[in-house]
Amino acid sequence: MLRAYYTDHFVLPLPEGHRFPMRKYALLREAVQTLALHALHEAPAARDDELLLAHDSAYVEKMSNGTLSAQEIRVIGFPWSPQMAERARRSTGATIAAMKSALDQRAAVNLAGGTHHAFRDHGEGFCCYNDAAVAARVVQRDHHIQRVLICDLDVHQGNGTASILNGDESIFTFSMHGERNYPIHKEKSTLDIELPDGCDDDAYLQALRAHLPQIILRFKPAAMIYLAGADPFEGDRLGRLKLSKAGLKTRDEFVLQTARDNRIPIAVTMAGGYAHDVADIVDIHFNTVRTVFEVFA
Repeated sequence: MLRAYYTDHFVLPLPEGHRFPMRKYALLREAVQTLALHALHEAPAARDDELLLAHDSAYVEKMSNGTLSAQEIRVIGFPWSPQMAERARRSTGATIAAMKSALDQRAAVNLAGGTHHAFRDHGEGFCCYNDAAVAARVVQRDHHIQRVLICDLDVHQGNGTASILNGDESIFTFSMHGERNYPIHKEKSTLDIELPDGCDDDAYLQALRAHLPQIILRFKPAAMIYLAGADPFEGDRLGRLKLSKAGLKTRDEFVLQTARDNRIPIAVTMAGGYAHDVADIVDIHFNTVRTVFEVFA
């Protein structure tokens, strides 16, 4: 049975302005529970030896004991608290668990994750640890997986992922993102596809269909991590692209079917989503989760 891992029960003590984007996680788990097709599991916490595969020990220590500087906390975007530190470990642990589960069950889901702005020695953009980079290296170490593909379809470039994995030819970082969107300074992924403001369903899907199969053909990944961002949505406050919900569902179907047809185990994370109405964010993420269970039924 395919598994989904959740972290929303770790409630963060946040200022009012930070609460809106965090609401989606509890609402998503409630929606996923209605499927009755899956096994929901509490996310395990990532261990130090796992985090240190992608992060500096000094940073992990500061994140754990609350000695980040005011500037480091400001760049992350969340105030530090013990709950915040624990949730960061659990969100990363969920992607590790999903990746390991996918090796047996072909696919699994983290109902959070996709924290691709976290660098080796600091967090930023609401990202503390880089769950995809950590999970990729954990399965390489523990399960002798030689090549991992990170397919990042969040609207923002996975700058932290690209930086951490720069020069690592065993992990392919593929990012399709808004050319003029955050971050202003882009890092170099293995392959970056930069999209213009207003990019619609047809143009987006044409680019995805042109590149993803070729990456798989040439790189031959043995495992895949998919960041299924909800923020390319036309109603997203920060996205600047114009994908419809139907277009996003077609995107998910293509990625998942491509993984299935090539027999590549795939861990799916939710990544970003900032629509004006949180119900739209939850709906897009829910469609992603439902599509995983439909494609791998």
